[in-house]
Parts: sequence; structure tokens; C-alpha cells
Amino acid sequence: MTEKERKRRDHTFSQPMKNLLHALSYGGIEVEASRRLADLKRLDPMKIFYRKLDAQVYNEGYQVPIRLYFPSEEVMKKETEGGTRPPVLLFFHGGGWVTNSVESYDRVCARMAQSTGQMVVAVEYRLAPEHPFPTGLMDCYMAARALYTNQFFLNLDPDRITILGDSAGGNLTAAVCLKARDTGDFNPRRQILIYPALNNCYTEKSPYKSVRTNGTDYLLTAKKMEDYLELYQSDPKDRENPYFAPLLAENLSGLPDTLILTAEFDPLRDEGEDYGRRLRKAGNYAEIHRIPGALHGFLALGNLSVHVRESFEFINEFLKREREAS
Repeated sequence: MTEKERKRRDHTFSQPMKNLLHALSYGGIEVEASRRLADLKRLDPMKIFYRKLDAQVYNEGYQVPIRLYFPSEEVMKKETEGGTRPPVLLFFHGGGWVTNSVESYDRVCARMAQSTGQMVVAVEYRLAPEHPFPTGLMDCYMAARALYTNQFFLNLDPDRITILGDSAGGNLTAAVCLKARDTGDFNPRRQILIYPALNNCYTEKSPYKSVRTNGTDYLLTAKKMEDYLELYQSDPKDRENPYFAPLLAENLSGLPDTLILTAEFDPLRDEGEDYGRRLRKAGNYAEIHRIPGALHGFLALGNLSVHVRESFEFINEFLKREREAS
């Protein structure tokens, strides 16, 4: 860490906060303990007020649960005036492919619907290690295909669907879009990657500086990321698959317009920004915004957080640009 970076960190975090972050950034991933901790987010007294509906799509013989979150009635009415089909955010949650669920993301998704004025469709993909790669990816892919090809009970306009995800969900978003381009099954126009996990290595061999400078004392650690990859892979060879680690894709042309949001104090920061630059180099439209002072996972903090508010400003500007360009 350079002296400038150290001063920036010291200016952002008080000593008690640094001590707390250090204490919380311990060890690796113990699956059941991590899941119990993630499940605490289900304890949300406001959830009875969220406007939502449960449904399902199919991945071969498996029924993939999904949950729809709706903005206000006024917004929905305005968006569907004249028979226009509503805009949709197809959302894949984070959690290292191992923890979290649609239920634990209830508040995030409900607020996302309210903050963007769009319907949110969240996918309950199966988790590793019980269901390693590519099971969760294929659950997400089949859900996307169902929405884009109108195999869903709602009649949606594929041009008004945006795929997005945070962390491991950002990985799944990028992989779904790569696979859709490769197969031609459907054609996403937009993707939003929020502090995405896109690489296959978080050891000292990583080429990314943020893995070293942010990989120990900022909640998500490099050690935890390596544990997540170990749990997600079904075979070590999976790490060479671009659908496992989208940064490995040799050809990034022909991909959707992309918004990438990274967090300043996140080991995943540099790989997300590098992916955006590579998308641009391949001829795609890509916006990259770093959220100053933010840690990995900040989306869970809610709309009172300055980091979340800033993120939704970027998201809404990106969605507005896309509407005006269509």
C-alpha cells in the first residue's frame, strides 16, 4: 500500500472502525456458519409491506423459484400506459455462490424496485457446494432465457430487460451474457455488474493490486474468495472456464451495454474495472464507476447509505441513457 493509499484509508476509517473491520475479517468460509449469518438478513419487519409475487421457471426437470418485486402502483401504471410492457431488472444475488437467498435479499430487491421504478425478478439459483458449477449458472441462464423468449407467465419486452447482480451475482450476470452471445438463445441489451467477482485466483499470484491492498481487513478477504472458489468449482479445471471466471474470455465482443460499479476498499475492485476496460477495447459500451469509501457488499446497507444512493444514481442514469438510445 502506498503512502497516499494509507492516508486515504486513515481518512476514511477511524481507528475504532479499523479495529472492528480487522476483527470481523477473520478466517475462511465455514459453510453452515456463513449461511446462518446470512440468514439474519431475513429478520426484516418491513417485509410484510413489500409488493411481491412468487413464481417459478424450469431448468430441465428442476423448478427454479423466482420472486417478483413491484414498484408503486403509480409507477407501474405510467410504465404500462398504452399497452407498453413494463421494464424488468433480472437480478442474481451475491453470497459467494454458497450463501444468501432471495429471502435474505428481500429488502435489497424491494428497494431496488422502488429506487429504479422497475419490476425486479430475483432468481433463487441453487447453491454450492451441494450444487457446484455450473448448476447455479444454468438456473440463472434458464431463468433469463424464459424471460427473454416469453416462456414466462408475463408477456415481457426483451428490449426492456436488464440483467444485473452483485458480487457472485455479478459473476453470474457476466457469464449468462457471455453464454447467451455464444449460443444465440437470446440477446441481452444491458447488464449491470455490482462489485463483481470475475477472476479465478485470489492468492499472491493474482495480477490485481486490490487483492493485496484490500484482501485482509475489509470484511471480504482474499482467503474467503479462495474458499468460495473451492466450494463453487466441481473440478479444478473449472477455473479455466470463462463461464466460471469471465475475465478469461478471449473474445469479449458483441456483449451488452454494461455498467460496472466497484467499491474502493474491495479486493474485487481492480478486476471489475479491468473487465470494463476490456469490454470497451472489444468495441462494447461500458461505464465504470468506483464508489469512494465503500466496502464490498454495501448494497445491503439500504437507501440511507450514501454509497447505495450514489449507486442508484449511476444505475438510473444508465437505464435512462439506454431508454433514450432505444
